[in-house]
Amino acid sequence: MIEHHRRRLSASAALLLLCCCCWASTAAGAELADKLRDDTELSQSTAKTFRRIMPVRFYSLLEQNPVANSTLSLRSCTIFVPTNEAFQRHRGSTHVLYHIITVALSKDQLPKTVSSDMDGNPPLYITKNRNGDVYVNNARIIPSLTVELTNREGKRQVMHIIDEVLEPLTTLPTAKPDAITNPDAYQFLQQADLLNIGDNRVRTYRSQVALMKKETIYSAPGTHTFLLPVDEGFKLSTRSSLVDAKVIDGHVIPNTVIFTAASQHDEPKTSAAFEDLLKVTVSFFKQKDGKMYVKSNTIIGDAKHPQGVVLAEIVKANIPVRNGVVHLIHRPLMIIDTTVTQFLQKNFGCNSFKFLNDNENGALRKFYEVIMDNGGAVLDDINNLAEVTILAPSNDAWNASSINNIVRDRKKMSEILNMHIIKERLNVEKIRQKNANMIAQVPTVNNRTFLYFNVRGEGSDAVITVEGGGVNATVVQADVAQTNGFVHIIDRVLGVPHTTVLGKLESDPMMSDTYKMGHFSNFNDQLNNTQRRYTFFVPRDKGWQKTELDYPSAHKKLFMRDFAYHSKAILERHLVIADRVFTIKDLAQMSLVSDTVLLPTFRDSLKIKVEEEAGRYVIIWNYKKINVYRPDVECTNGIIHVIDYPLLEEKDIVVSGGSYLTESSICIMLANLIMITVAKFLN
Repeated sequence: MIEHHRRRLSASAALLLLCCCCWASTAAGAELADKLRDDTELSQSTAKTFRRIMPVRFYSLLEQNPVANSTLSLRSCTIFVPTNEAFQRHRGSTHVLYHIITVALSKDQLPKTVSSDMDGNPPLYITKNRNGDVYVNNARIIPSLTVELTNREGKRQVMHIIDEVLEPLTTLPTAKPDAITNPDAYQFLQQADLLNIGDNRVRTYRSQVALMKKETIYSAPGTHTFLLPVDEGFKLSTRSSLVDAKVIDGHVIPNTVIFTAASQHDEPKTSAAFEDLLKVTVSFFKQKDGKMYVKSNTIIGDAKHPQGVVLAEIVKANIPVRNGVVHLIHRPLMIIDTTVTQFLQKNFGCNSFKFLNDNENGALRKFYEVIMDNGGAVLDDINNLAEVTILAPSNDAWNASSINNIVRDRKKMSEILNMHIIKERLNVEKIRQKNANMIAQVPTVNNRTFLYFNVRGEGSDAVITVEGGGVNATVVQADVAQTNGFVHIIDRVLGVPHTTVLGKLESDPMMSDTYKMGHFSNFNDQLNNTQRRYTFFVPRDKGWQKTELDYPSAHKKLFMRDFAYHSKAILERHLVIADRVFTIKDLAQMSLVSDTVLLPTFRDSLKIKVEEEAGRYVIIWNYKKINVYRPDVECTNGIIHVIDYPLLEEKDIVVSGGSYLTESSICIMLANLIMITVAKFLN
């Protein structure tokens, strides 16, 4: 009799597992076995699906577990079944009962927390993200494979297929059995040496929590996210002393459980250190290499806690505890105790203090390599600056093919590297202040080279772009704070052009008016030609706005399609077409030799003179002095000089008698002229 019941339980478990491969639920109250037996076609389809996604190992584990067998035979339940691919990725033991809860719940019925059937009933955390995906801890439920049925006892049962094996927190084999059962975050911190968390240790941080008497924040009931720095992050002898009560608060996200796969990346969450005089947010993000990181952003700081972002790699993620989830991170957040130079050095190759890296896989590894390959002098220059901001291109930014042609040119690379260094502390807030009324212009250490910042949007939705040497880059990580400045990680290398004159004109917010005028007049069509070399004097938007004050009627007509003929003619005056480009320095030197520089344009020639005044360049045209706002914006087929005012006079769009000649009127005049000519010919 006992043997008969054992066989029945095993068969029941196997049958329930097989049914999860069906793509739709069975009819209420029907036995799945009957459905499979009566429908041969369905059986074949199910068998194919079974072979594709259902791991034999999970069958075996269920069959071997008497508690699981009993639950499946006699009780309502929900079981979370990992796919074959999930098992192939998984390393370590699989705890079957951690995948079972003793209530039948569809995906929509799952609450934020459910108790598993494992000893001590450790919780499973349910997250529903904005895309409609549902996660159990860090595993996503695959909605198309959910199955519901009723067992022989009339109990409702639900099976969800998930893309990751669920991992509970367990003790080391050397620990006493049942020494720790379903611990909270504080018990985790206290007994971490007995837990199965790899080689990671949190003794230094634990000592600081005790010293600051902050135990209660880790033992608080509820659902929280805890970030615990490992001992590896305290190699700097003075760092642990900087972990005060507020820093500890900054490592806790209250009332929110965040698992990495379910997290909304770059979405700031309020930390426990968020009050009137100190405001710290925490967010998660993922690099292209798949590694997860967390960052603190001290929005409002004080004397002990300066403003800025601190980044840390997550070295062991998604450890569930009774009151939330724990992530082990490689260094403490909020603490700013390294210079910009140390940051770059440590980011590259020091195992004892790594940032965004696994030794040689740091996000700024290539930037550091280029600096060192170029002799390392740039790093010495950075170290000598009392205040400094670095725009550091990410590893991916250095993969552009255009860079390969110049990376061995030391002189050119030195100029490019210096273009990424600013001799002041420049965070996003300061950029925003400079950007209040116009695009912020900031000098670099590279003589007479400026960067141009633009900020669009507010808060976490803000997009910061920077232009330098003809390249528009986006800041992908801003305000990484150091003791003597900031590092902003950008997605392109500045000073290495990658777009044509047209591409630059189209994408640069300072040149939008010129682009619009050239677009409707068809002037822009030629600017993608890579067989030509252009030198384009582009009036910035503010320059066109000035003409509205000086020549209101003329300005209005320049942006009307009826006057496209005039608009095109005026833009052609600004475009030099030759077999070479002319930098602003070239033009200044040519002006010293000859009082007037004659440059070839599409229709005629442009007569100008370029002078240097107080470290800036001006163009003299028709007795007018026009400031060169941004010289030498390099493109793949030319160069752009952004000027403060167009090469324009009111008479440019006025014909005799004060009337304005429109494109339509020109067509009418031409038609009339043709008709008169034809009439004369016929006569």
